[in-house]
Amino acid sequence: MAMTMNAKRRRAHDKLAALPGVRAVRRPIRPVSAREREGPQLAREGPQLARGLPPVAGQAAAGGDDEFDVFYVRTGRKSPHPLVIIPGGPGAASIALYRGFRRRAAAEGLDVIMVEHRGVGMSRHDDSGADLPPDALTIDQVVDDVAAVLEDAHVDNAVIYGTSYGTYIAAGVGVRYPARVHGMILDSPVLSANDIDAARDATRRLLWDGGTAETADLAPKVRQLVDQDMLSPAATQLAAAVYGLAGPRVLRRQLDLLLARRRWLWSAMDRAAWFLFERKAPYRHEPDLVSRIGYRELNYGAVPDGKPLDPAVAFREFATDATEFEAEPFDLVDQMPKFTWPTVVISGGRDLITPPAVARRIASLIPGAVLVNLATAGHSVIDLREHAALAIVKATYDGASSGLPARANKLDSTPGGLGVRLLIWGIAATAAVEQALPAAVPRAVQRVTAS
Repeated sequence: MAMTMNAKRRRAHDKLAALPGVRAVRRPIRPVSAREREGPQLAREGPQLARGLPPVAGQAAAGGDDEFDVFYVRTGRKSPHPLVIIPGGPGAASIALYRGFRRRAAAEGLDVIMVEHRGVGMSRHDDSGADLPPDALTIDQVVDDVAAVLEDAHVDNAVIYGTSYGTYIAAGVGVRYPARVHGMILDSPVLSANDIDAARDATRRLLWDGGTAETADLAPKVRQLVDQDMLSPAATQLAAAVYGLAGPRVLRRQLDLLLARRRWLWSAMDRAAWFLFERKAPYRHEPDLVSRIGYRELNYGAVPDGKPLDPAVAFREFATDATEFEAEPFDLVDQMPKFTWPTVVISGGRDLITPPAVARRIASLIPGAVLVNLATAGHSVIDLREHAALAIVKATYDGASSGLPARANKLDSTPGGLGVRLLIWGIAATAAVEQALPAAVPRAVQRVTAS
């Protein structure tokens, strides 16, 4: 195992550990078998596991020779049913990355718990400072960690909010620990290893066939770029991200720049996307150990189907570890009809990563689920439309979630946070500048930045 806990990282770790509300719970490094979970362990720990709970802090599970610290943070005035937020990824950290969000949520009166995902940030290392081994990193164990945190925090049940990959973890808590769930919000949700089919269909319908009024003139540009070998798989994913984040007008300008062979902004965005989403940023975004979960358990790197605009091709290019799918830990299609708590499903109309078709199916599977479609939103509403996400959370706590679909247009018009607005403005403004410059200038700048 690699030793990544150097002096610089230790200083950052200790600084985060000293933040108000940050705690650690001892967890087994290696998985607990179903037999150990339900058999001998039940006999030893009695009522605790009879209620469907994992071992409490400080107790090793059978089959786990070693333990490590899973960190979590709780912010805001404590309440009987706190909001547990599970970010996307896998790779997104919780404690440092969402510090500003938790502060704003607390100001809205919310009691928020966030768990630092095992293999990421503060929960990355064993006691010696070595990285966790591959067999420590599975969805099963992450779900158990969430339940262990609730036990340590003396929380009987909570409203579980997952976004993107985090929705699969949230649903897993519902499957394995239903008594722990007071309510559930699934934002840009994941259903199964077959979601890739919906992503392919949505991407091609919008960007290849031009199947809606707002993408009808985008599709011919995309097809021309593909025919000219000017739209790589990674660039295709970037185009889908721009569409979800900034909308068709900004993407249209981007495609026009590419057709004019002006690639400066596109290259800059590609590097920025790598920096934000693939590069390891300590304690904020660390996919290097945990990305294997997405590929092995959720089929991120599905077998390409040989047709254009296949997201699976880009995911395979992004992979740094084993990419082949093995098996899902849960059958959510079978289990979701058994969910008995109030559930809200949030979908972005421009989300090409977890497209609306997946959200619609999930809403149809969960009894009484409320589907909220934000027509102009992209992927992960809590990250890109924070005010709308908080409004949905408050409606859930107020028992008013059934009225959310009628408020969808108003929620959709709610602006994103300042950082998101500045990012969209910057992309649009830079595209306008590049389009106005003489052709030689962007090429010269691109040569300089590439060197």
